[in-house]
Amino acid sequence: MYKCLKITFTGNLPKGFLQKTVLKCARDYPIEGLAQLMMDNLVKIIVCGSLDDVDSFLDKLYDEIDGIDLDELQ
Repeated sequence: MYKCLKITFTGNLPKGFLQKTVLKCARDYPIEGLAQLMMDNLVKIIVCGSLDDVDSFLDKLYDEIDGIDLDELQ
């Protein structure tokens, strides 16, 4: 089954967050999508792939951002 998911959040993000964290997590799975840093530290991530790969990517991403102070995770 194919799944696409949009995640948005804000927070006090470290410099290079998209490259160091999101890209690092995404490289381990055959998924596609985008990650953008919008205004006011708003991050938008769209990820598509098999249900298992998207879920595994999200699990890994949540593990990586565990120590970061995030607001408004959707």
